[in-house]
Amino acid sequence: MATRAPHAAHPDGQRRIVVIDWKLPWEAGCRCDRLRMTVSAPPLITMACHCTGCQRMTGSAFSLSVLLPATGFSITRGETVIGGLHGSPRHHFCSYCMSWAFTRPEGLEHLVNLRATLLDDPSWFSPFMETCTREKLPWATTPAVHSFEGMPVYEDFPRLLEEYARGATPASRGPA
Repeated sequence: MATRAPHAAHPDGQRRIVVIDWKLPWEAGCRCDRLRMTVSAPPLITMACHCTGCQRMTGSAFSLSVLLPATGFSITRGETVIGGLHGSPRHHFCSYCMSWAFTRPEGLEHLVNLRATLLDDPSWFSPFMETCTREKLPWATTPAVHSFEGMPVYEDFPRLLEEYARGATPASRGPA
């Protein structure tokens, strides 16, 4: 999928994901594999969310997500239904097995938040930031570079996306 060195050390002391080659496109699928998706654009950022909503929808300590431009994401087979709270944001689930597949944030239709573990090969994934840590389970930890008690303020996103892009941009764009 992507070749990386996990959170390689940088002179500024920050941990960063270093990707050698994105090797796009990526394929993804739900548990029953009736819903198939393709990712054709590099991620904008990766994250873990500790909010109680994500805990309850995943049945785990947090959700793992890859934020993508909507133009680099497509459903290639199957259908989704809206689940979760049936409000904002729009959580899409496989219509058959009900796996939580992705989210389309309200007001940000140009973005898709894909559940990272649905990638056919999620081995490269590591969260760059974690959100809603004030709600996290006491034992839940991640290797995230940035941690927020809630969600980052809107004004922080350009800096976070730029930092992720600098640390996660492929050094080589050779053939997949």
